Amino acid sequence: MLNAYSNCRIFTGDNWLEDHVVLSENGKITDIVSPKAVPPHAILHDLNGADLVPAFIDLQIYGGNGRYFPSLPDVESIKATYEYCKAGGAAYFMITIPTHSPEIILKSIAAVKEYWDQGGEGCLGLHLEGPFISPEKNGAHILKYIKSPGSEDIDWVLSHGEGIVKMMTVAPERVAPELITRLQEAGILVSAGHSNGTYQQLYQSFENGITTCTHLFNAMSQLQSRAPGMVGAIYDHPHVHASVVADGIHVDFNTIRISKKIMANRLFLITDAVAGSDSAEYGFHWNPESNRYEDANGTLSGSALTMLEAVRNCIAQVGIAPEEALRMAAAYPATVAGLSSELGRIAPGFRTAMLALDESWAFQQLILS
Repeated sequence: MLNAYSNCRIFTGDNWLEDHVVLSENGKITDIVSPKAVPPHAILHDLNGADLVPAFIDLQIYGGNGRYFPSLPDVESIKATYEYCKAGGAAYFMITIPTHSPEIILKSIAAVKEYWDQGGEGCLGLHLEGPFISPEKNGAHILKYIKSPGSEDIDWVLSHGEGIVKMMTVAPERVAPELITRLQEAGILVSAGHSNGTYQQLYQSFENGITTCTHLFNAMSQLQSRAPGMVGAIYDHPHVHASVVADGIHVDFNTIRISKKIMANRLFLITDAVAGSDSAEYGFHWNPESNRYEDANGTLSGSALTMLEAVRNCIAQVGIAPEEALRMAAAYPATVAGLSSELGRIAPGFRTAMLALDESWAFQQLILS
């Protein structure tokens, strides 16, 4: 069935198109044409003047709609998270767990496999945020599960997580370069994060092939006058990307503005969103006074963002141009994930993953066919 999406302003990921129609068939965009060139057999969808933009991609999210995946590592949690993502404009996501026990990691792997086996959509794979991170920069991660890996630990991840673990956050100073290479050669996107490494250590890890970093400024060595740290290495390296949680709580909006000036297209958005949990190990709650999720010690423990809220914050609070904020949520995550030839743009040959917004950047509908 050929679908034709009309009466909209189209942002392709590069520029805006007026008076054009997007044609889609079998989940792929086939063409962008003038209204007069729409084939007569196409099913017309009038978008009533909406802005049609590429759907978003969230590479780090822990749960949604009341289900926190690390505490409830099952198919229902992935389904709930997908619905949360879609309501916030994200058609694709990387379900995430923090540093945890081998048993929970195995249950998480099994849940993703079962979700896919049932025909579940949207989930790109499992993001392991840990356990190979720095105990000095653990954030809300449980210290007892943090470790510096040997080759047997990498064997374990690769054997149990083959085809399912698609992303890992590691502290490069805690993982031998040859072990990081093994993960990458197995198709896993390695992200530097939760690191207390020096500028020199982190910059060298980027030179060795790490291409991205996890939640800029949060749980990493900071930029100081006599110790540039991980933040300095990220700023200084010409190619490495980094995600940022644009809620004004994890990172001040002015800090995001400064970072964007320095990093340009290397900075992209994630939600790092969670749901409340009563788990004995990862239990945290919403604190209305501080307007954030916290654990029992008051440590910041993920966000309540959607990707669309992050985009709107970048536009209204940070002062980023709308087109660039949209790229930070779609084109740049697609590039980081190695999916830039099929996601993040509205163009022939790309997957049909489009978001219709009104003039105030409010959600209207997510289009996936």
